[in-house]
Amino acid sequence: MEALTGGSVSGDGWSRQELARFLRSRRARVTPGQVGFPEGGRRTKGLRREEVAVLAGLSPTWYTYLEQGRDIRPSIQVLDSLARVLDLSEDERRYMHTLVHGQVTNPQPLEGQTWSGDVMGPLVSLMSASAYPVYATDVHCDLTAWNDAAAEWYDDWGSYTPEHRNMLRWLLVSPKAKERLPDWERVTCDVIARWRSELARWPHDERLTAKIAEFSQLSPLFAGLWRRHEVQEHRSLTRRFRHPRLGLQTLRMALMITPDEPLVGLVIHFPMHAGE
Repeated sequence: MEALTGGSVSGDGWSRQELARFLRSRRARVTPGQVGFPEGGRRTKGLRREEVAVLAGLSPTWYTYLEQGRDIRPSIQVLDSLARVLDLSEDERRYMHTLVHGQVTNPQPLEGQTWSGDVMGPLVSLMSASAYPVYATDVHCDLTAWNDAAAEWYDDWGSYTPEHRNMLRWLLVSPKAKERLPDWERVTCDVIARWRSELARWPHDERLTAKIAEFSQLSPLFAGLWRRHEVQEHRSLTRRFRHPRLGLQTLRMALMITPDEPLVGLVIHFPMHAGE
């Protein structure tokens, strides 16, 4: 996908204390009966520290240190285990990851979102009248929605079989990509570098692993660049096109993402003079 970022605040004293306060508050919210423990004989509400530790597969002493705000850094797996035991919402799980690691690994769809299912598809439909391309692409680089202008400036992706509607695959193997993009090689290298940066967020996605193997077989360019480990963060940029009627054109590109659908980004194109 052509999108997404994060930062790091690990080791910060405020973050450790905030995590400690957060864990204590969420531990108090879980009743013993929710996790199969007896309810009686308790002076305080919620679970005991030792019970949380046992359920999460942790040392009680280590977990106590965590709730005391000591200088320890729980792994992603430990945080997810605590999220399960403490019955955290996805919002709360993301907050905990951000406190410890500065970013969220493997974000899931948020609960209680206004729209269910596909969010980007309706947004593309709303922009169907635009004279400039709008398309939605996911972390696998699959094209999930696009307007008529995208077919005019890029290609008629609707004519491809569903498994071949993939932006990176199109760049690598379609003759139309080289025809429509005067800077085809630079664009392709840029997308590959940004894709590698994105993949760091999804280290256990088997479909991504399969895509890397597929593209390596399809394209010597991809195989060579992948071995070089080129990495580039996502950013707004410009892209040159060879339009069938308008000739050489340069458009700006911007990406829109929503927390509701962390896997999908909406890529919007607009003329260079827009807003000036």
